[in-house]
Amino acid sequence: MWQQLGKFILRFRIPLLIILLVLTALMGWHASRVQMSYEFAKAIPTDNPKYRDYMAFKKQFGEDGSLLVIGIETQSLFTDTLFNDYAQLQQELKKVPGVEEILGIPGAVTLVKNDSTEKLVARRLFPDPPLDQSMIDSGAAIFRDLPFYEGILHNPATHAYLMGLNINKDILASPRRTKVVGDIVTLAATFGKKHGLDMHYSGLPLIRTQIADRIAREMKWLLIGSLALSAIILLVFFRSFSAMLLSLAVVIIGVIWSVGTIEWLGFRITLLNALIPPLIVVIGIPNCIYFLNKYHNAWLESRDKQQALVTMVAKMGIVTLFCNIAAAIGFAVFALTKSAILKEFGIVAGSNIFILFFISLILIPAVLSFLPVPKERHTRYLENPSLLALLDRLERWSLNHRRTIYGITAVMTIAALLGMMRLRSEGFIVDDLPKTDKIYADLKFFEHHFRGVMPLEIVVDTKQKNGLRKAPLELFSRIDSLSQSIAGNPDLARPLSIAEGMKFAKQAYYDGDKRNYALPNSFDIGFLAGYLNLKGNSSTGEKNQLTKLVSSFMDSARQQTRISVNMKDVGSKRLPQILDSIRAKADTYFDSTKYRVTMTGSSITFLEGSTFIINGLKESIFWAFLLIALCMIYLFRSLRILLCSLIPNLIPLIITAGVMGWVGVALKPSTVLIFSVALGIAIDITIRFLVNYKQESEHSDAPPVEVVVETIHSTGISIIYTSLVLIAGFVIFCFSGFGGTQSLGWLTSLTLVVATVTNLVLLPALLIDLSGKKKAPKQ
Repeated sequence: MWQQLGKFILRFRIPLLIILLVLTALMGWHASRVQMSYEFAKAIPTDNPKYRDYMAFKKQFGEDGSLLVIGIETQSLFTDTLFNDYAQLQQELKKVPGVEEILGIPGAVTLVKNDSTEKLVARRLFPDPPLDQSMIDSGAAIFRDLPFYEGILHNPATHAYLMGLNINKDILASPRRTKVVGDIVTLAATFGKKHGLDMHYSGLPLIRTQIADRIAREMKWLLIGSLALSAIILLVFFRSFSAMLLSLAVVIIGVIWSVGTIEWLGFRITLLNALIPPLIVVIGIPNCIYFLNKYHNAWLESRDKQQALVTMVAKMGIVTLFCNIAAAIGFAVFALTKSAILKEFGIVAGSNIFILFFISLILIPAVLSFLPVPKERHTRYLENPSLLALLDRLERWSLNHRRTIYGITAVMTIAALLGMMRLRSEGFIVDDLPKTDKIYADLKFFEHHFRGVMPLEIVVDTKQKNGLRKAPLELFSRIDSLSQSIAGNPDLARPLSIAEGMKFAKQAYYDGDKRNYALPNSFDIGFLAGYLNLKGNSSTGEKNQLTKLVSSFMDSARQQTRISVNMKDVGSKRLPQILDSIRAKADTYFDSTKYRVTMTGSSITFLEGSTFIINGLKESIFWAFLLIALCMIYLFRSLRILLCSLIPNLIPLIITAGVMGWVGVALKPSTVLIFSVALGIAIDITIRFLVNYKQESEHSDAPPVEVVVETIHSTGISIIYTSLVLIAGFVIFCFSGFGGTQSLGWLTSLTLVVATVTNLVLLPALLIDLSGKKKAPKQ
């Protein structure tokens, strides 16, 4: 069958090449339209209750992750030159397209009584610049006596100040966000440079935008790096520019198809599927090496190019098919998980690795048929003395030192199992960034001075329309009690809620006396209605920050109210503990028969997403082993061969997990790929060895021991070359700016090193011992 297929490809090579190029051009058009993803919540299934709670919150109250914050630390803010420029900065930032609201000290308001109307009026503390020093001092004195702003706009203990910018949600979901964030940072940086201040930026809009932009840039450099490194290795191996360019053509076409598939299926570039193009290069090059290696061997035997090409397809077609199937399974199993982001990765990676087989099968024989026959220097690598000596040593080990092999394997496995017991599962929103990275350092600035900027939302539902008005004092007291409890946690900032607005209103009612910043009692209830219908000074356009802030904490039906909390990036391990403590307090303050308390927000969706991704790892490893085992059973029809194939690939995974445990690399969304990726690629070596072993067995009457020895020598060189390419390809990922991608690089390389050793040492030993004829030939 495969010989006939080889003849068919050579006969119809021109039509096949035209079809391939036309389809590649179509996928290239799709690839040119691909866009970046700016979402962090895609890891959660849409039918998950927490996802539904989050969507319900966004529908009712709007986007929770739309606040970009700018921070400074100075004791001189309220000096005339600095403050006027700071106020001017706020005005300039308001003009940036996409910036909807700004919460900052220059626009801060206080409440004052209007005795004639018996209403509270919001008035700005600072007029528009320029301001003289006396005006700034007057406003600053009032500002310092307003507890409402403490921990929100300033930290009086550390002289840190914050300005929050609310970004339009449609801008945040589009590529335009890059320019908006860039314009904001440029304006703020100019202000900071003028006054010699370190400017700090954070918030989910900035973190998501800058990380997404880095992913786009990094994808290009990783792709270029993997192509360049592969080209160098191929040129060193084959001493042929034509072989190098042909191999690069295969993987470049594969890359175009992979990126085009992302857009064609309606997906976007994420941190995970951005890895697919360089992975296609790394996985595609071995296809080329094995095809070229078999072609060169066949050419040396027959000296007939046509026959050598047919033999190449006949011998390597089925091997490469099952190798690509196994590798595709390692990736495609992610499509079986419940995580949307993993599904996308699994679908795109799995399908394109399988497509890579057809690209290789058509392009390599067809192009080789037009090229001159190999020269002597092109096949010299087949007689590499160093590698031949290494294969002789591997042969002696497999024949004479099997007990030592098993002993060393057992010791390493036990050590790895002990390391696995130390393996932890924990993820942070920015933990893939170096500690010296500005995004990470700035986030820590806000965590130190303002206890973080990660949003956590608590929604209190009264279960009845106008429920917020029917028993306001009792409800606000409960909200305040819960808020006080939350504020006592060092990982959580002081919450903002309607209760804080009520305290602000009472302080104003008592002429701004700071001691009256407290909830109103039954005696003060007379001005409650006036507060809820808070008015601004229309003559100065002051229906502003506080008015809009208060109204944003209630839904239109006055049935639900929110408690907004900023928190540190505490990680997926600490966050459940914090949520449990909040839940316990909420159950104390709110009767479940009268109220429904829901916790949601980007922090919770991140936690839930991490949980699904980690669980997806367990599912994917199980399905990968099962499906690969079925492929091996179908291919070899032997339980003995199945056992021999799985053990050398299970051990590298165990060792990798053990190393992660010993060196402290946590299981998290960015490192979850390592095991399935490594399994799918490492099994490639096993299949090539075992298929060659099977082919040698079918065409030889020699004892199994001699067949194993022959297999070591016939496949060893190509396996070593391929392993070097794979290892070097994954080493490229170590130059990533993301810690998870770096871990993927060096841990997958480690797995491949161990897998190469186990497949060339342990696998032959197992085949000899399980063959039933254990006596080795005399040396």
